[in-house]
Amino acid sequence: MSRPLRSRSPALSVPLALALCHGLPAVAQTTLPDTVRAALAQAQLPEDSLYAWVAPVEGGPPWLAHQSDTLAHPASVMKVVTSMAALDRLGPLFQWRTPVHTDGTHLYLQGRGDPRLVNERLWSLLRQVMAVTGPELRGDLVLDRSAFAIAAIDPGAFDGEPLKPYNVRPDALLVNQKSLLLSFRPDTARGVARVSADTALAGVQWPATVPLAGGPCQDWRGGLQLDVSDLLRPRFGGSLPTACGDKVWPLAWPDPAGFNARAIAAQWNALGGRLRGQVREGPVPAGAALVAEGLSPALPEVLRDMNKHSNNAIAQHLLLALSPGQPAQPATWEGARAEVQALVQAHGCREGELVIDNGSGLSREERISPRCLGRLLQWAWTQPWMPELLGSLPVAGIETTARRVTSASGRAHLKTGSLNNVASLAGVVHGADGRRHAVVVVLNHPLAAGAPARAVLDAVVGWSLAPR
Repeated sequence: MSRPLRSRSPALSVPLALALCHGLPAVAQTTLPDTVRAALAQAQLPEDSLYAWVAPVEGGPPWLAHQSDTLAHPASVMKVVTSMAALDRLGPLFQWRTPVHTDGTHLYLQGRGDPRLVNERLWSLLRQVMAVTGPELRGDLVLDRSAFAIAAIDPGAFDGEPLKPYNVRPDALLVNQKSLLLSFRPDTARGVARVSADTALAGVQWPATVPLAGGPCQDWRGGLQLDVSDLLRPRFGGSLPTACGDKVWPLAWPDPAGFNARAIAAQWNALGGRLRGQVREGPVPAGAALVAEGLSPALPEVLRDMNKHSNNAIAQHLLLALSPGQPAQPATWEGARAEVQALVQAHGCREGELVIDNGSGLSREERISPRCLGRLLQWAWTQPWMPELLGSLPVAGIETTARRVTSASGRAHLKTGSLNNVASLAGVVHGADGRRHAVVVVLNHPLAAGAPARAVLDAVVGWSLAPR
């Protein structure tokens, strides 16, 4: 009997075998491609400001690894980590619930962290309640926010912009993300722009008009000179240039602590209801009966809102949803961070390769290595929820925050990030050879915010498209 031939070569490691099978280099390229170096020179950025990792998404060693083991500030690209953790720990069918109870006298609306409790969903929930209780509430309407055990933070602490919706802080009962849209529609015949708000707040009266003015449309928001020193009677001290046409101003309410009560009371009244008591805060008492329950959209839809529009409030609420025992036990930042750290270290990251703060990237502390994020993308590619993750990321060259990544227009799903000193992107590129690549690119430098710096990111994505 003949014996099978035995190879005298040592067994190949799995990554090396994959590399040879696909014709990939077994050792990552550490020298930057010429196109990327040229883009860095054009942007006047040093090579050590760039952190990059490119590899086949199905697994195997990277094709490019430049400072890939070094911690870098990712800005909003951190939302990709939060997305993966949420899909893995919560599952694609996850929904937040907002129950409403009664003790026979008072009504209790219990926030459990839903970041998509927007006006239309609040309206639907209150209609359900009113169908059971009737329009007149003789007791109090009590708001329970106890599902989060986190310290209050000044919304202007990050960058001195407390009226920007991206700075809205987490709240277990987050009505309409504590923000509203002010619309300005010029009426040139009368010399004014008509003002309207999409969210009614009980007791708050906005001016009906603001004067029109000549000149170019430049810093039109600053020119309006909004004065909110009297929260019940906001005023505009300036004017709107006629050249601006119709304008919309997203505005975080300057009194976040009082927003919920005013918004809910206004909705109740708009539905024909009457509140005899007060709107106040407090816990749901034991034994209270369930009246109605609001449901958030399923997790994949929430992820699309978060990633395509880079919504910080959703990301922070998602992270808190990972805190052990939620929603029965109050969520803490410490518990949520520990869950994410355990997950990433189980799926390709080394200890110390991730520093997580609030999961949104709107932080001075958050850091991640490109290698860590790249390995997580490779792991995510093997998971059954991979399509939900990919579908939540903007399409390069076409959608929202990724529309300026033109080198791979229509051929990549990428989350981008930007802050002062940071430009970044991460996701999956669909290569010219039909294969898909995981790409992570970060710039940390004082000149990272401009168009030349974004061209560097685009150059790495463009290089990754070529067949290997």
